[in-house]
Amino acid sequence: MTIRSAPLTGDPFVHPALFYGNDDEYLAGTVPFLSAGLADGQPVAVAVPGHRLTLLRDALGADAVRVVWLDMTRAGRNPGRIIPGVLRAFADRHPRDRRVRIIGEPIWPGRSALEYPACVTHEALINLAFSGRRVSILCPYDTKGLPEPVLEDARATHPTLLDRDGSHDSDAYAPERIVAAYNRPLPAPPADANRLRFDHDALPRVRRFARDHAAALGLSARRADDLELAVNELAANSIVHADGTGTLLVWAEGGQVVCAVRDTGTITDPLVGRIPAELATNGGRGLLMVNHIADLVRLHTGPDGTEVRVYLSS
Repeated sequence: MTIRSAPLTGDPFVHPALFYGNDDEYLAGTVPFLSAGLADGQPVAVAVPGHRLTLLRDALGADAVRVVWLDMTRAGRNPGRIIPGVLRAFADRHPRDRRVRIIGEPIWPGRSALEYPACVTHEALINLAFSGRRVSILCPYDTKGLPEPVLEDARATHPTLLDRDGSHDSDAYAPERIVAAYNRPLPAPPADANRLRFDHDALPRVRRFARDHAAALGLSARRADDLELAVNELAANSIVHADGTGTLLVWAEGGQVVCAVRDTGTITDPLVGRIPAELATNGGRGLLMVNHIADLVRLHTGPDGTEVRVYLSS
């Protein structure tokens, strides 16, 4: 994996963080960014929490109809979905020689400690996913509502920082360090988690096991269908890309049903599951599907194996 430790001269990708402390600072940083893109005829999208959508629409006035609007609390509920399902989904609709401009706010007050590692990893990987692209992505950070460690991580995942004092390069920019730091072993599942060891002959049993236990734990029939599909994709990945075996665990946690698939393989591509399907020619389509299905995906990989943990709400 190579993520730039400092911006490369001439790289057309632009990825600043906007530090704001109130609505006036938010608008002072975002509206000129949007207006400049619209004035230049660039495609423009905004993916921020719902209450911020209203603020920005009102500030843009008649120009708001020229912007694609997405509620990030829905479109980006699972941070692993944001690059393929929000950012690339918009950018890839336009010619690569045409600059695209996006505001994306994936981290807001109210994101849980469980979600945060996936959020900050996403922010680091944007730099890899869009390197060399004529894309500008502005990421706002609420300095009043977010704790200081989150702001420190933002300085590491964004090469440029914007605040009330203007624009300056981040001396702390080190996205590769962030990816490594948050690739942590996941907390131990509960002792009473349902477990199934599987191999290449057991995929039908894996699907039944996941669905039956998910239903018993209160997952709706529709979401149980989703979980069955996600578990099938993860188990198939274990069989194809690891040693042909794996372990499935299912339990309830915090009002959600959680499924974990463990195997002995190691994921070496940090963008696996985040590249749009038509470009994912060397695998990763299964995890991409899981990212689109799940409310949250947490992943840990290393020389001792990989665990992918999927969270679904009814």
